[in-house]
Amino acid sequence: MDRDKISDAHQENWSDKWLPVKYRPYFQLMRLDRPVGIWLLLWPCFWGQIIGLTELGSADITYSYSVIIYQIILFIIGAVIMRGAGCAYNDLVDYKYDSQVERTKSRPLPSGSVSTKQAKYFLFGLLCLGFLVLIQFNLVTFFVGAGSLILIATYPWMKRFTYWPQAFLGLTFNWGALLGFTAITGYLSPSVFFLYLAGVFWTIGYDTIYAHQDKDDDMMIGLKSTAILFGDKTKLWLTVLYGFAIACFMISGLYAGFGLTYILLFCLISLHLVWQIYKLDLNDADLCLKLFKSNILFGGIVTLVLILSYTLN
Repeated sequence: MDRDKISDAHQENWSDKWLPVKYRPYFQLMRLDRPVGIWLLLWPCFWGQIIGLTELGSADITYSYSVIIYQIILFIIGAVIMRGAGCAYNDLVDYKYDSQVERTKSRPLPSGSVSTKQAKYFLFGLLCLGFLVLIQFNLVTFFVGAGSLILIATYPWMKRFTYWPQAFLGLTFNWGALLGFTAITGYLSPSVFFLYLAGVFWTIGYDTIYAHQDKDDDMMIGLKSTAILFGDKTKLWLTVLYGFAIACFMISGLYAGFGLTYILLFCLISLHLVWQIYKLDLNDADLCLKLFKSNILFGGIVTLVLILSYTLN
């Protein structure tokens, strides 16, 4: 496989240096050589935990630090496994299209380094591991987590039928906020629904930036995306989407019991999203990828703001 043609993978990454050749395609199928998706899947889990702890307040704090840390470890393992499963499933659905797109044609399935049969067995194994992680949580979290399978199964097909596949990705990638919250509280509430919506709007924004890398190839082969739909008005749409995201973050915190400091901090960190919009060049694929990856930092900053607000609350 010619790795020079995979533009969204690092050259000479750790998997190329340390893994036996026969295992590399499976790690690439999971995108473990590109962990950005793991971070973007993981941050909402942590947000849900913190909002859950905040909403409980002093009324029913029964969680020791060891239990919370155990949950964090489970979320990390689950994010790695389920992001890998999602990528494998996505590639099984899309490998014929991927072979026609410059950025993706050297991935394991379109390049032939992994067969569809091997990928299906591998996917089944990952789903079994994901199930073992999920049953470690309470019953509410188990059923909420099981519900995400509907979104995981339908998302890869959306780019064939709608210009809004990024919305379905947002619904899928931020499901962890619901899991993190129910793992702490055992129930759902308005605070976590607004947190979930915040993540959805944020994801539509950053994945629109990502989709601008492939818009020309997508149009030629008949696939749809918000990058194509928004076109030259992408910056305006991003302003609206990121604006809704920040507003929902604020409302979520207010429902949970945070105060003015939390609102001021979110006004401050929104400057990172303003910077993304300002710097964006829709025709610079390398810059689009860089700005997309910068959302790892934004997710981390949101986590720190939540922790700080919880500590000061």
